[in-house]
Amino acid sequence: MTIHHHHPFLPPEGERSPLRRFRGRMLAPVTVWTTYADSRPLGWTVSSVLLVDGPEPALVGLLDPDADLTEAITSDDEQGSGSKVAISLLGWQHRQLPDAFAGIAPAPGGPFKLASWTDTGYGPVLSDAPAWLGATVLDSRPLGWSTLLTARIDQLEIGSDDGQLLGHLRGRYLPVAP
Repeated sequence: MTIHHHHPFLPPEGERSPLRRFRGRMLAPVTVWTTYADSRPLGWTVSSVLLVDGPEPALVGLLDPDADLTEAITSDDEQGSGSKVAISLLGWQHRQLPDAFAGIAPAPGGPFKLASWTDTGYGPVLSDAPAWLGATVLDSRPLGWSTLLTARIDQLEIGSDDGQLLGHLRGRYLPVAP
């Protein structure tokens, strides 16, 4: 038996999308977005996040249009305006969560069983998250193969800077020192 030294389903180098290769070279934060749908928690891993500072702080994210979370927070009306969402920033100690929330790693009992969560009016937040925020969806629309979501930041909590953050680079998770 031979163990592959490369991803067995990855297209050969010459056939890979140049844009995906460029994006793979950009260090990205790792977050888990959550909400409640019919009193049950839903969550999804998101690394395409941008914070917008100003008199009305906002956040922009690119979500998987097929994710249950995306459907839940964009279904209130045509653009999802008014839905609540919680975003937990992940630390290195949470490195098992992103793939579980993305549905590509086992999570017996569901991904919410893999860590401790605190209920909020926006969705569950990771109890020991380095930081989290609660937001209200302002707008959503298709963009490329994603759903572009814009939300107003209503609440923001900063935790300790003691640990390493979780980053994503070239398809792998890595610790990022503050």
